Amino acid sequence: MPGLNLTRDEAIERAGIIKRVHTYRVDLDLRTDKDVFSSIVEIRFDAEPGASTFIDAITSQVNSIELNGERLDPALADGERITLPNLAAQNVLKIDAEMFYTNTGEGLHRFVDPADGEIYLYSQFEVPDSRRVFPVFEQPDLKAEFEFSVRVPSHWVVVSNQPEVKIEPKDCGCGRAQTWYFKPTPRMSSYITAIVAGPYEKVTSELTNSEGRVIPLGVYARKSLMPYVDADDIFELTRQGFEFYEEQFKTPYPFEKYDQLFVPEFNAGAMENAGCVTYLETYVFRSKVAEALRERRAITILHELAHMWFGDLVTMKWWNDLWLNESFAEFMSTLAAAENTRYAQEAWATFSASEKTWAYRQDQLSSTHPIVAEIRDLHDVQVNFDGITYAKGASVLRQMVAWVGQENFMAALKKYFDKHAWGNTVLDDLLVELEETSGRDVRAWSAKWLETAGVNTLTVEVADDAEGTITSLGIRQSYAAGYETLRPHRAVIGFYNLTDGKLTRTDRIELDIDGELTEVAEAVGKKRPDLILLNDEDLAFAKVRLDERSIDTAVKHLGDIDSSVARGVVWGSLWDTVRDAQMPARQYVEFVLNNIGKETNSTALRTQLGNLSIALRSFVNPEFRDETRERAADRLWSLACAAQPDSDSQLQLVQAFVNQTRTEAQYEIVQRLFEGDIVLDGLEIDTDLRWTLICRLATGGRVSATQIDAEAANDNTATGQQYAAQAYASQPSEQVKAEYWNKIMVTGELSNMIQRYAIFGFKSGEPELIAPYIEPYFELIEGIWRSRSHEISMQIIGGMYPSEPTAELLERTETYLASLPEDAAALRRQIAEARDGVARALKVQAADV
Repeated sequence: MPGLNLTRDEAIERAGIIKRVHTYRVDLDLRTDKDVFSSIVEIRFDAEPGASTFIDAITSQVNSIELNGERLDPALADGERITLPNLAAQNVLKIDAEMFYTNTGEGLHRFVDPADGEIYLYSQFEVPDSRRVFPVFEQPDLKAEFEFSVRVPSHWVVVSNQPEVKIEPKDCGCGRAQTWYFKPTPRMSSYITAIVAGPYEKVTSELTNSEGRVIPLGVYARKSLMPYVDADDIFELTRQGFEFYEEQFKTPYPFEKYDQLFVPEFNAGAMENAGCVTYLETYVFRSKVAEALRERRAITILHELAHMWFGDLVTMKWWNDLWLNESFAEFMSTLAAAENTRYAQEAWATFSASEKTWAYRQDQLSSTHPIVAEIRDLHDVQVNFDGITYAKGASVLRQMVAWVGQENFMAALKKYFDKHAWGNTVLDDLLVELEETSGRDVRAWSAKWLETAGVNTLTVEVADDAEGTITSLGIRQSYAAGYETLRPHRAVIGFYNLTDGKLTRTDRIELDIDGELTEVAEAVGKKRPDLILLNDEDLAFAKVRLDERSIDTAVKHLGDIDSSVARGVVWGSLWDTVRDAQMPARQYVEFVLNNIGKETNSTALRTQLGNLSIALRSFVNPEFRDETRERAADRLWSLACAAQPDSDSQLQLVQAFVNQTRTEAQYEIVQRLFEGDIVLDGLEIDTDLRWTLICRLATGGRVSATQIDAEAANDNTATGQQYAAQAYASQPSEQVKAEYWNKIMVTGELSNMIQRYAIFGFKSGEPELIAPYIEPYFELIEGIWRSRSHEISMQIIGGMYPSEPTAELLERTETYLASLPEDAAALRRQIAEARDGVARALKVQAADV
């Protein structure tokens, strides 16, 4: 079907016609304050003589098209594609067009800094958005060399994938301007090209890589944000990543420079543009943040650097092998953190708490899919940047490395990079190298792990005699209905005993688990410990069910386990148990509140507080929900008051209390914190925490729009504007909710990041304020999906879906899903995932007795 949604069949057909794309010469003029900019491109490519095809181009206007010296009718452009008839064996295509700036974080995003009025631009092209900046064959296997020239105001800088070769000043009659010319890139896919322009400031450094090349390093940010940029930390992590990857891969860094840029209103965590990585500005810390966020930034820095090999040097042929990018970068970033950074002590515990929690949740939705996914078109891939592609893939790679050995794994990657540098690959290209280096039947392993969906459950079955000696220990493996695959697992069983108030491992058994029942003969005859921890060290990807004695020990003494990874496995096991309606939600709430104060891993603390919030909001039986939430908030406040001053735990517990505030007495505490009448030793009410308090007070009707105006004026920054939007939309007023419903759902007037914060605010507060919008949501959402950009519509579909899980909502969602047309598969997936959440919540509520 023509248009924005390129299908895999179309891509295959076009790749058969376009034999090779040689070069793009792209000339951009970014001086205008209008909604559009000039884009002139010259493309040289080989093709099947006499054939016709198309080039992707989302245009405002096409001024001219010239193919092999012949002027073509601009009517061949429909605003999304340009038809190219009667191709020659060698072709030169020239197109002069005007393209749209965006405020959605897709294509070329234009942002005006409220602090100083300066304009900042950056590109974001993954998956299919380089076509919003220049006409392009928008598919990853049609690689080419790209040469950019960019005209901008004279006080701007421009950054791209390659170093600039010259900067030419010019007086254009409309003020001073200059043109930046960049070296041609190596052969690459269009989605990793990049243009960042504006009065960005930078800090520079350099490193010498494994082959003796000097690699220039740069860190960029907006002028108003640069004072908060911790460039030294970023450079240190970058050097550690370079050292680790070049040593492991035995393959030097493939590009000439490495710039890292923090850009405004960025949709994702970061983007791996070759030599020109962009990050969201949340990673610039202007206030105190949880250590979890600092570690997340470190992992993201290492993740994007890994992409220079996985994705940029070697790229998947089509998006079904997206995991060859994301799973590898996710796994390697944690491995690098664990083996070559200051996060070595906690990296795998953090992985367990964050990535694996995400992966288990995603793998139990009706939309789950194999790691190597079926991608029929761009709509499919856009919703597949999910917990399967990233987190499950990375978890499975960890399992693979444990199975084949890290040395064999890295040797295979060396061969893979050597053989496919600057090219495109499919799954089998990697399996060939892994089988050769390891001698293992990797294809059989892949068939079960990479090419099937679903998560297995491993359950401990143990018996002992009157003296407490183990007479049998077995691991029973099961699967969910519809996902009938039993998989091989490499795992560790830890025996933990309570000694001097600590749960310490006293024995370790490493084994392969396969089939329905695996007997652990090595355990027979040993004294039964206080805690038998299956999947100790967290090597396996599986839900874990502990025996009753171990659960009792864990519930009473979780905080006494002296390994953060082991604690993470227990946290995850009990969270899975409540999600599967096998533990009453209120019992789980008590378990969290009794143990969270002793958790020292920041990401685990953050994850479990998030899970507690889900349990309180959706899993507790509605009959007991209000009293449970009120009691939980009081407990969180007590824990915050008892926490060590100026600690990570203190900050996170205060934030959790604020977000759970419900009663007038609790709101009064928030008010007094805000006004300074309550002071916790070591807790600074800095800019961002102040906004957290304001947003919650707005939800409780304790601040007015005038007060929010004053706070926004005092924090006249992009972040201040975003928080202000959340605070305004949080007010418990029918008029305010109607106003923001209109802005989000009807007019679409908000930029991507302002909309995201406004949705948070709109959804806050009591369900009765949102209840009138349930039916209008279903009436409008398909039209929004069809008319708005992917990023904007995705925010709205998930963010504005009704949040109160009821049987009526489940029925209405099922009816809506049945009514959707066939061509709305991506919309159906997002609504179905929301439906799954409601169905699970109702099941867990029913078990909370």
